[in-house]
Amino acid sequence: MTFRAGFAFILAAGLAASPALASRVHRAPTSGHAHAKHHAPATSHKMHGQQAIDSERVTAIQQALIREHYLTGEPSSKWDGDTQAAMLKFQADQGWQTKITPDSRALIKLGLGPNHSNAINAGSGASFNTLGTPAALPPTSTQGFVAASGVSH
Repeated sequence: MTFRAGFAFILAAGLAASPALASRVHRAPTSGHAHAKHHAPATSHKMHGQQAIDSERVTAIQQALIREHYLTGEPSSKWDGDTQAAMLKFQADQGWQTKITPDSRALIKLGLGPNHSNAINAGSGASFNTLGTPAALPPTSTQGFVAASGVSH
């Protein structure tokens, strides 16, 4: 009988302790900081990047869009709905994205991209819009490349 009584006591003690062990144990944070959430007010959100296009740049874009027959009339120097629609149409016709305007590729294609003619490695009459033909390699170099590639002609 003692075996049964001991077994019953251990079983009862185990069942009584189970809920206590199953509850969450809260420990203090180890970093020394409270877990309070600190959110900046919504009005203090800092915008990144360019927020508006300079009026001179808008005029240049409008002139290019007029030249390419995507916009009519005279440049207004304002990034208005007509200008945005014309730029979206131009970008879509090129197969480019239409979520952000102006796309850098569109500006380059309109002739409004960066001017690299003063770059340190730009020779006289250098054009960055076309690829030049590579200089001919000496036959010894060509033979070495063929040998190294393991491809035979």
